Amino acid sequence: MNKRLRSGSAVVFLLVSGIAATGAGAQATGSYPAKPIRIVSPLVPGGSADAIARAVGDILSEGLGQQVVTDNRPGANGIIGVELVARATPDGYTLLLSSGANVAINTAIYGAKLPFDVVRDLVPVTEVVSQSFVAHVSPNYEVKSIKDLIALAKTKPGVINYASAGPGSTAHMLAALFASMTATQFTHIPYKGAPQGRVAVMARECDFMFDGLLATLPLFRAGKLRALGVTGAKRSTVAPEIPTIAEEGVRGYNGDAWYALFVPRGTPAAIVNKLNSVVVQALQNPERRNKLQAQGVEIVGSTQEALGAFLKAEIEKWRRVSKEAGIKPE
Repeated sequence: MNKRLRSGSAVVFLLVSGIAATGAGAQATGSYPAKPIRIVSPLVPGGSADAIARAVGDILSEGLGQQVVTDNRPGANGIIGVELVARATPDGYTLLLSSGANVAINTAIYGAKLPFDVVRDLVPVTEVVSQSFVAHVSPNYEVKSIKDLIALAKTKPGVINYASAGPGSTAHMLAALFASMTATQFTHIPYKGAPQGRVAVMARECDFMFDGLLATLPLFRAGKLRALGVTGAKRSTVAPEIPTIAEEGVRGYNGDAWYALFVPRGTPAAIVNKLNSVVVQALQNPERRNKLQAQGVEIVGSTQEALGAFLKAEIEKWRRVSKEAGIKPE
């Protein structure tokens, strides 16, 4: 066999091998999912992120016809859970349901010190929902409004304390933004999760907290907590009686939380597209939308590209806030 014929045979062999490999990959993607899927929630059970992760799990289980389990992996303000997914096999069976704090705020504060790069190591699937946080106090506390809180803080710099779900959490950053915009000083008391901080406020161990509306709405209605103001640019549709913090005199204050679905980098595009399609279509269902909105969240259901751009913008926003507030890695 001459050299030219040998070369031609090699090319044919490579082409056939490539086609076979592509076919196998397509077949594997086409059979997805063939086993249970895991959604990692990087925060403790009982919080807003956990509730949303379970809601997304129900959506995917119904839409894909496969069992979906929620795996809570709290620790280091979500870093442990995010790293687990960033390093997972990119086969579509390990997903991340993350809050903005876990990916954007952590990146803004820790930067290159993180054991992963969210932009490099994660693929955006869709932003699922957003929700306002709400500043709340115990019903037995003397503060009745945001204006009261600001006035009291002016007379007692650094004396009033607030709970959070941990350093760099959404609650921490929203309070830092609030203190910066009102020229007030507070003492930060971090807890291992939002539920613990919430209990501390109810028990008067802490004076106030910025907390997810989804998790706290039942407590407001039961009279166990007093809502002072929501963090969004407009009032919540499910709790329109709560004024915005901007309405209460802090003009321009705006800090909605958001929750999004990610997969490890390298996950086949067909699987990413399938996950996006199932979640986004389910969020258009009126019954499901009403059920979620009744819990205090706003439906988003974004494209992959929109989430990617939004993530980068959020990293820059919180980088500015952390710098202004002097928040550094601990």
